[in-house]
Order: sequence, then C-alpha cells, then structure tokens
Amino acid sequence: MQQFLVRTALTAFTLWIATLIVPGLDFVGGDETWEKIGIVLVVAVIFGVVNAVIKPVVQLFAIPLYILTIGLIHIVINALMLELTAWITRNTTHWGLEVDSFFWAAILGAVVVSIVGWLLDLTLKEDPWRWADR
Repeated sequence: MQQFLVRTALTAFTLWIATLIVPGLDFVGGDETWEKIGIVLVVAVIFGVVNAVIKPVVQLFAIPLYILTIGLIHIVINALMLELTAWITRNTTHWGLEVDSFFWAAILGAVVVSIVGWLLDLTLKEDPWRWADR
C-alpha cells in the first residue's frame, strides 16, 4: 500500500510540474488548496491506471512504429495517454486534467512528465522504496 501511495504522489508531482511548465496543460476545478491537491491525486491515479492497462496494449500494436521511428513513437504514445486521462476526467466529472491541443500541449506535457519522472528515478536510484518501508 505504501508503494502505491508513493508512486501516486510521485506521479501527481510530475503532472503538477508539467502543468506549471507546459502552456495548454492545466488542472481544472477546485477552489481551495485541499480540493486542488485532491484533484491532482485523483488524476494521478487515473493516469496510473491508464498507463497500466491501456498503454501496454497500444505499445504492443505499435511495435512496427517503434522500429520505423527508432522509438520516437513512445513520446506520441505518452501524449496519447495524457490526452486519454484528460478525456476520462473531462467526461466523467467537471474537474481534472485539461489538454488544449494534442500536438503542442500533450506532446510537450509527455516530454516534461518523462523527464521529471526520470529525474525522480535518478534521485531514488538505489532503492526507491527505502524510505517508504519505515
């Protein structure tokens, strides 16, 4: 359970950083600080579920495109997962992640989420859950 909470918090942090950096990528809804934090955490959980369930299927079907584009299709697939998360939150609630355009906001957001996630992994390189087990 602690690993799930830590991973959700890290995903929420990467999404939050992406919304600060990328114009056109934003969280909508919530007036108070706690509501906004809750929205970010719920979006992180939905993003994690989308990445765990749908992304592997898309990657399987995209194997020829991985070969053809030398792996650059991975950025487009990550952007598609961001767009799908935004679509789910937009159509089920009136709050969540909002992506203005697929080409700029989703692609740049996917790049920022990947880079920030990679930097977080570097900082927790040895054992990412070493402090979560205490």
